[in-house]
Amino acid sequence: MIVKGLAVGLLQSNCYVLGCETTRRGVIIDPGDSARSILRLVAQQDLTIEHILLTHAHFDHVMALEPVQLATQAPALLHPADLPVLRDAPERVSLWLDTEIDPLPEPDGFLAHGQIIRFGMEELEVRFTPGHAPGHVVFVHHTGRQVFGGDTLFQGSIGRYDLPLADGPTLLRSIREQLFTLPDDYIVYPGHGPATTIGDERRHNPFVGETAHRLA
Repeated sequence: MIVKGLAVGLLQSNCYVLGCETTRRGVIIDPGDSARSILRLVAQQDLTIEHILLTHAHFDHVMALEPVQLATQAPALLHPADLPVLRDAPERVSLWLDTEIDPLPEPDGFLAHGQIIRFGMEELEVRFTPGHAPGHVVFVHHTGRQVFGGDTLFQGSIGRYDLPLADGPTLLRSIREQLFTLPDDYIVYPGHGPATTIGDERRHNPFVGETAHRLA
């Protein structure tokens, strides 16, 4: 599978463009900003985008949603529990960035735990991982042994849980039940920062790894 990522926006959120090498059908995960750069990457890979997938709706993951959707004509999919977050994005942008944006478009469809997203000959499994956001999901590509994890699990860290509608214990449970049940060699492509592996985080993550209980 084609996997291309780029960091976008002031908060350097990771947007991922995935594609089927055989059919050149693809998806975009988390168009956070810089629509022109995202669309350039799609064109370079000669992909037809079939879905725009949102791990969650915090503004730094969705600000380029409308122009990317207009250019690709692809439906945007979000977990329904994150609709309040999507609708609150203009207020969050005003508070964080001291600027104004228009309301973001409503999703064209909803994601559910266990759903399979297909594009060409590739498949992604949707896993519901609330905590950082109430409707957070991750996308698991079992064939390539990789996870597109949004802001759930990072290299040596986890997603913030001090934001509106976030919850720390729920986030830790999501990681343990939905990510740490995967084999150690699965690569995690997070919403910010470098990639890691399930095994590395299971062993060493200071918040939820094997040694986390030893921390003060």
